[in-house]
Amino acid sequence: MSKFTKHLYLFFYFNISLVFMELILRSTTSGDVFSMGFIISCLFSIPVSLVFFQLCNFFKDKFILFFSTLLLAISGFIYSTQLIYFNIFRTYYNIYSAGNAGQAVVFWRDALDVSLSNIHWIFLLLLPALLAIFVSKKYKIFVKVKGYTLGLLSFYLVFYIILFQLGGIGVVYLSGHGTNSAYDLYFKNSNPLVSVQKLGLITSMRIDFQRTVTGWSPVLDVYMPEPEPISPDGDETEIGYNVLDIDFDKLILGEEEDTIRKMHEYFKHVQPSAKNDYTGKFEGYNLILLTAESFAPYAVHKEITPTLYKMVHQGYNFTNFYVPLWDVSTTDGEYVALTGLIPKSGVWSFYHSRNNNLPFVMGKQFRDLGYKTVAYHNHTYNYYRRDLSHPNMGYEYKGIGNGLDVKKVWPASDLEMMEKTVSEYINNEPFHAYYMTVSGHLQYNFYGNSMANKNRHFVNDLPYSTQAQAYLATQIELDRALEYLLAKLDEAGIADKTLIALSSDHYPYGLDDEVIDELSGYEIEKHFDLYKSTFIVYTKGMEPKTISTPSSSLDIVPTLSNLLGLEYDSRLLMGRDIFSDSDPLVIFRDHSFITDKGRYNAITGEFIPNTGMNVNKDYIDKISRIVNNKFYFSTQILDHDYYGKVLEGF
Repeated sequence: MSKFTKHLYLFFYFNISLVFMELILRSTTSGDVFSMGFIISCLFSIPVSLVFFQLCNFFKDKFILFFSTLLLAISGFIYSTQLIYFNIFRTYYNIYSAGNAGQAVVFWRDALDVSLSNIHWIFLLLLPALLAIFVSKKYKIFVKVKGYTLGLLSFYLVFYIILFQLGGIGVVYLSGHGTNSAYDLYFKNSNPLVSVQKLGLITSMRIDFQRTVTGWSPVLDVYMPEPEPISPDGDETEIGYNVLDIDFDKLILGEEEDTIRKMHEYFKHVQPSAKNDYTGKFEGYNLILLTAESFAPYAVHKEITPTLYKMVHQGYNFTNFYVPLWDVSTTDGEYVALTGLIPKSGVWSFYHSRNNNLPFVMGKQFRDLGYKTVAYHNHTYNYYRRDLSHPNMGYEYKGIGNGLDVKKVWPASDLEMMEKTVSEYINNEPFHAYYMTVSGHLQYNFYGNSMANKNRHFVNDLPYSTQAQAYLATQIELDRALEYLLAKLDEAGIADKTLIALSSDHYPYGLDDEVIDELSGYEIEKHFDLYKSTFIVYTKGMEPKTISTPSSSLDIVPTLSNLLGLEYDSRLLMGRDIFSDSDPLVIFRDHSFITDKGRYNAITGEFIPNTGMNVNKDYIDKISRIVNNKFYFSTQILDHDYYGKVLEGF
C-alpha cells in the first residue's frame, strides 16, 4: 500500500459518513433506497468528500480533528433539519427558504415535536461527528498527508475532484433524459422532492444554491399548440370567448427580446375558453374568497361541521377537485388559487410577484370595478411577506401586527377573525373580501394546538384516534367562522347576492398517512387521491349542482372570473374555466397529470386510463408537453412581469 493511499483514510471516513447520512434520509422520507438515484448520490459524494479532505489538509494536525468534526456536524445538521422539515411539510427546504428561516420561528413547537419523535434518526445522522473523537484516539487518520507539498497534494485532489464529478455527470447523462430524470433535474428543471431522490441531498442543495445565486430559470423547448379557429365555423360573432383584444402579431413584430417574443408567439396560439351558460351567472354579486388552512374533504361532516356540509351540498359540489402540494406549501398553494399560475420552484412566488402587474387576481379585477376590496390573515401580517404581495393584488390588507387584533394563541381563531372583520365591509357594497385562515394548522394534538383544545369537547366521543379528533376540532373553528359569516350576511339582507368561494392551500400533511385513511374510511392512493379536495362555491338559494369534471385550484381564477362576468383573457392563465368546454387538465408539481381520459404518473411513466378509455403514447407526449409549457410560461410570466408588458394600456 502506497504512502499516499494510507493517508486517504480520512477521505474514506468522510465518504462513508456522507453515504450513511444519505441512506438514513432516504429510508426515513422517500423510502427510495438502493435505486439509481442512490447510486448517483454516492458518486457525487466522492468529490464532496475529497473537498472536505483537501480543506483539512490546510490545517495543522492538532486542528484537523476539530475541523473534520465540524464539517461532519454541519453535514449531520443539514440532513437532520431536512428530515425534520420533510416530516412537517412533506418536502425539502431550499436555499431561499433557509435564508428566510427566521419567519419559521413560530413553528418551533412543531419542529420540537417532530425532532423528539425522530430523535433516534437525528442521533444517527450526527453519529459520524460524535464518533470522530473516538476514532481519533484509536486510529491516526485525522492527520495531514505527509510527503507531499501542499501545492502538489492540492493538484492531485483537484484532479480527482474534477474526475469524479465528471464521472457522476456522465452517469446522469446516460441515465435518461425524460421528465423527472436525473438529467432533467440536473440541467433543466427544478423539483426539490424528486431531485433529492434522483441526485441526492447534497447535489440537489448545491444545484439549488447555484441557481439561486445566478437567478436561473428553467429551460424548455417550447411546444407550440396547433392553431385553431376561434370559432368552429370561423365566425367570431357566433361564439364568445374569454379573451381581451390583444394584438399579438403587433407585439411579436415590435419585440426585440427573444424570451418575450417567444411568449407572445405561444399565447397567440393558445386556444381560449368559450363563454357558456354559466358566464355572468353571478355578475354584480359580492365575493368572499377564502383559502382555508389544511381543509380537506374529510373535514366536511353533517354533524361535526354542519355549515361546511351545507355549503358543499347546497352549492356547486366539485367531486373531482384537487389541490396539489407545491414546494412552499401554504404560500404556493395560495399563489395558485389566487393567480391561476404555477409557482416558480426555488422562490416565494407571491413575494417575487410583489411589484408585478397581476390584472386577473380577484382583488385587482374588483377594485377596478369600484368594489371595496379587503384581505385578512389571522397570523403575523408579514409572514411570507404578505404585507407586500397582498396589497399588490389590490387589497387593503390586515394581519396580526397591522390592524387585526385577535387573541395571541397558536393557531389563532378563524371565528374571532371573522367577528372582528365582517363589519368593515358588509355595509359597503359592492365588496370583495379575501381570507387566509390559520385555525386548521398542524400539529394535530390537544396540548400544542389551541383550536384543537378549544373544540375538544365536540370531538371527544368520536370513534377516531387522538390525531384525527384534533384535526376535526381545528376544522370546527373554520365551520363556526363560516356559520357566523352566513348569519351576518342574512342579517344584512345580502346573503343571496354574495358569492362565497373556498378552497384549501394544501392537504393536511400534518396528519399521519394512516390517520388520513382513518378519516377517509379507506386507504387513500398517495400519488393522486391524497390531493383530492373540496372547492366550495355557494350563495344562499342557489340551485345545487354536482360537477365531476377533473379540476384543481389552478382553475379557480378563470372559473370565478367567468361566473362573475369579469373580463379576462383565458389564454394567459394556466388553469381553465371548469364550466367551459376546454379539455380538463389537473397538474401536479412532479409533472404528473389527470385528464378526462385518465391519470399519468410522471415518476413511473405509467398512464392509468379511465374505464373505457384507450390512449396512445402520442396523447401522453402531447399532454406532457402542454404541462411542461405551463410550468415554463408560469415562471416566465413571473420573472418578466409579462402581464405588465402584454396588457399595457388595458
